[in-house]
Amino acid sequence: MTRPPQGPDDAAHGVRLFDDVRPDETDRAYLPGMSSAWKMPWYDVQSWWRRAGRLHRRTVELAGIAPGQRVLDVGCGTGNLSLAVLRAVPDAAVTGLDPDGAALRRAARKARRRRVGRRGSLTLVRGFADRLPAPDAGVDHVLSSPALHHVPMDEKRRFAAELVRVLRPGGTATVADLDAPGHGGGHGGHGSHGHEQHGHGHGGRGHHREIGANQHRDDNADGGIQRLLTDAGLVDAREVGRATFMDTPVMWVQARRP
Repeated sequence: MTRPPQGPDDAAHGVRLFDDVRPDETDRAYLPGMSSAWKMPWYDVQSWWRRAGRLHRRTVELAGIAPGQRVLDVGCGTGNLSLAVLRAVPDAAVTGLDPDGAALRRAARKARRRRVGRRGSLTLVRGFADRLPAPDAGVDHVLSSPALHHVPMDEKRRFAAELVRVLRPGGTATVADLDAPGHGGGHGGHGSHGHEQHGHGHGGRGHHREIGANQHRDDNADGGIQRLLTDAGLVDAREVGRATFMDTPVMWVQARRP
């Protein structure tokens, strides 16, 4: 995979911005944060009010990231999960991917205020989950905070195939997402709760059409995420945590590359 073209780079803070959107992708649709672009100024306020940090901290805990490891945060939005990784593992090398350029610029500003990069690094890439910004076997962990329920199955399958490509042998994918309505059971441990509406999916250069936030949530029913990851070639796919936030069941599913 080619490296995305470089954008503004603040080496002093270890925060870099890239754009990996091709000309033929400028009109691809995506779901903005909070379902509408005009609401984005309130995105982090709502995340704080909903205590979404609990979800991010639990995701990092379940991933088991070690010092110096390479982490890819898919659908990073304004960077809350990426920053949670760097708080827990300051010398990790984290890449956040999202189609929303405005959200990524907000993430970069937050990271610089927090002086990210004194030990680790944060790279933010505008692009799509079916073309992950990493070389073959170049990542130790791929994380995704509630996002899969925003995208159709064919895009999920391409994302899962990319997981197999970018994870090193033994590397893990840790996916947090909503369970399907009426499927609140499950297996595995229980974690802290929280859910924020992410701007995930696919987007263009300043243009978008909005997608219903939960229209693909039924895909997760009866172990749907586990099947998705297993069919792509990952192994040991299992639910490792479950929580409820505002009557919404959230589950964590983990798998590894053999």
